[in-house]
Amino acid sequence: MSLYAPAPEPATKLGYHRQLSPLAGVHVSPICLGAMSIGDKWHEIGLGAMDKEQSFKLLDAFYDAGGNFIDTANGYQDETSEEFIGEWMEKRGIRDQLVIATKCLVTSGKVLYLGISDTPAWVVAKANTYARLTGKAPFVVYQGSWSILSRDFERDIIPMARSEGLALAPWNVLGGGKIRTDAEEQRRRRPTMDGWERNADEKKVCQALEKVAAEIGAKSITAVAIAYVMQKVPYVFPIIGGRKVEHFHSNLEALEIALSPEQISFLEGVLPFNPGFPANMIVSKFIEVPSSTLSLTSIFLMQGDGQTYMPFQLSAGHFVKWPAAQAIRPSLSSQ
Repeated sequence: MSLYAPAPEPATKLGYHRQLSPLAGVHVSPICLGAMSIGDKWHEIGLGAMDKEQSFKLLDAFYDAGGNFIDTANGYQDETSEEFIGEWMEKRGIRDQLVIATKCLVTSGKVLYLGISDTPAWVVAKANTYARLTGKAPFVVYQGSWSILSRDFERDIIPMARSEGLALAPWNVLGGGKIRTDAEEQRRRRPTMDGWERNADEKKVCQALEKVAAEIGAKSITAVAIAYVMQKVPYVFPIIGGRKVEHFHSNLEALEIALSPEQISFLEGVLPFNPGFPANMIVSKFIEVPSSTLSLTSIFLMQGDGQTYMPFQLSAGHFVKWPAAQAIRPSLSSQ
């Protein structure tokens, strides 16, 4: 009989926790619960809110599925988000089992790891350089807007995070609710919901997500959209909020999905993203786009992070790059 019995099998793959970042040894669930809707104050101004009973049900579902990573702030729901979460943790007696991403200071002694949100990459790099030179706590995780609908995050933030050893906690992964099927949009349409309907480009991306979902047998295109950001680069912990337990369970399907490189390229090809100079000179792959939409010198968009050599470099000899770190895929999550 082994001296150390193995841990019980988690209820879902949310219970297979991962190291947060190269600079942070704490292990967290692969999806972070966004708690902006937890609390009961913002219904007065027309934003999403939940009473205490609803909030506790969602928190229970997250924890029981294996989740331990929650994003909140004292500015959410006029402080009731933090209050509800604190009361729920105390009631269940599980504070020591959770990682709470909130907005307070390392110097207060209340947090172990420091994160930064919605800040230019060069500011983060300079701040971490200062921290290293002065013996202070560096940033270990970056939070910002990223989705298949909006990929500006990939221009500077992802390369910076890779260089600095930061994890990524993207919000807006579901495009502010724009990632939905045509059938769902027809079913939920309301005459007074200005700005809620998707534009033509957003519909094209959603249709591509539907195609991929059909190929892999996924029930939800939102799960495919979540899997997309999780499988682009390592150390990605998407922040997914919501007010309904059934939506939470539906999104967990993302942890069962393995997208092929061809499927990722197909999704990205719907709305080609040009990172601009100088990023498009650091070649990882060539993506052919219709020449009618671009000048002759831009028929191929060069995207990537320096994991392959440029053609003029290869004319000088034969070289082999060390492979970049890869994202965890579902088939590896239990190993």
